Amino acid sequence: MTYTREQLESLLALEDFHDIYAQADALRRETVGDVVHIRALLEFSNHCKRLCTYCGLNATDQKLTRFRMDPRDMIATAQEAARAGYKTIVLQSGEDPWYTPDRIGDIVKQIKKTGMAITLSCGEFPEDVYRYWRDCGADRYLLKHETSDPALYASLHPDSSLDARVACLRTLKKLGYETGGGFMIGLPGQTLSTIAGDLLLLQDIGCDMAGIGPFIPHPDTPLRDAPHGSTELTKRAVALARLLLPKANLPATTALGVLDGAQKENVFSCGANVIMRKVTPNNLKKLYQIYPASFSDVDIRTGRRETEAEIRSMQRTPV
Repeated sequence: MTYTREQLESLLALEDFHDIYAQADALRRETVGDVVHIRALLEFSNHCKRLCTYCGLNATDQKLTRFRMDPRDMIATAQEAARAGYKTIVLQSGEDPWYTPDRIGDIVKQIKKTGMAITLSCGEFPEDVYRYWRDCGADRYLLKHETSDPALYASLHPDSSLDARVACLRTLKKLGYETGGGFMIGLPGQTLSTIAGDLLLLQDIGCDMAGIGPFIPHPDTPLRDAPHGSTELTKRAVALARLLLPKANLPATTALGVLDGAQKENVFSCGANVIMRKVTPNNLKKLYQIYPASFSDVDIRTGRRETEAEIRSMQRTPV
């Protein structure tokens, strides 16, 4: 569907959003069906050179215990995830120079032998690096733009620019990656017009995936005292993303579940069709916190089975 910025802003402000939710759910059923894709999420390094003011991994956080997974352990974890039934693994980290392009490429090649699709989420790199990883077997790349407002972006990311971020997304799309963007709801200074612009940017890039979740303040960041984002507004943005990108994969983000577990399930009736499940080793999960969260200490196979049961309870089919 085609909407102007003003139309999206008006929709986001509706008193009753029921009809839009119903449209998004019907379109989701028509385009991607009643299945929910479960992605294995492996967070392999919380080192990051960036200074993002909202992120608990930012380079200035001296309280955080940093970790890096050995590539052999990453490969072994991915193999275990494949045996547990996962078809896709997301390899996510801060922007950590220790993992050189060649090192990441070798890891991708080894994990690709499991038959799983591979999503990388490692930040901004030159085109030749993205091309190399694509040649190694990477299928998808997740790089959230966080906000489409250049001034707000600059205030949140003092060492980078929105133009550079968007250029990376366009490069990834050009190289044939399934390209994932996304943004937060409730950032200080954000307006409904900003959110409308975020949605239109996803559509303009032609994103194949879009992660939309509420802002959650981290106590060790400059935004520690800011209020968290609205779960209702997050669901509205997901529903409108479905209308703008009918065939896209839209996850129920972990952040939504942190604020309200019921809303994480509810978003599946608003257009979402993907869920992430951490396969990060239990001793490392608590150290990878972009925002505060708690996670259960279960093995990979048990975690997968728990998520499958959750999806079936919503009358959806886990895959």
